[in-house]
Amino acid sequence: MNARDYNKLMYEEIEKRGAAGKKLLLHACCAPCASSCLERLEGLIDVTALFYNPNIETQEYLRRKDELIRFIGETGTAKFLDCEHRKEQFYAAVAGLEDEKEGGARCAKCFKLRLDFTARTAAQEGYDYIATTLTVSPLKNARLINEIGEECAKEHGVKWLPSDFKKGDGYLRSCILSKEHGLYRQNYCGCIFSKKS
Repeated sequence: MNARDYNKLMYEEIEKRGAAGKKLLLHACCAPCASSCLERLEGLIDVTALFYNPNIETQEYLRRKDELIRFIGETGTAKFLDCEHRKEQFYAAVAGLEDEKEGGARCAKCFKLRLDFTARTAAQEGYDYIATTLTVSPLKNARLINEIGEECAKEHGVKWLPSDFKKGDGYLRSCILSKEHGLYRQNYCGCIFSKKS
């Protein structure tokens, strides 16, 4: 069975299915990951970046949020939507999975938590689509993220914009943009469990 080309599907959705001019709520995990995603989407769809990351510890969370706000302010590539930092939601979602290896069941639960919140917020605020910057990382499973995102979007009555932002040198471009903008570039996903592994 051939793997789905989520990058190609994203452009098909925008160009052939009328997503241009619609509103996208893009879950953003940090400024470096968001940078090349926002650049790629600029002019194709109206983007608002949502910073919902209860998995990230408090000081790290604040640092990443400030960097994302700064990057958006410097580039004008999106609007910014903030929300409460509810770490207890993350700990409840991954209870019993604390010792899982990075990329395992704990991560899938974390993706689901963040994408479900994104979809629910999009439905409440009148967005047409949701997506996430998580697929820009070469360490993240784009197929799994797209499957979870599609499920969450369907459940809340919005559309999922498929993506694999690492394709087409997306990750490399995020490194370049991070350097150009002097962005803080972390070396772990943000949760205390990933930091330990």
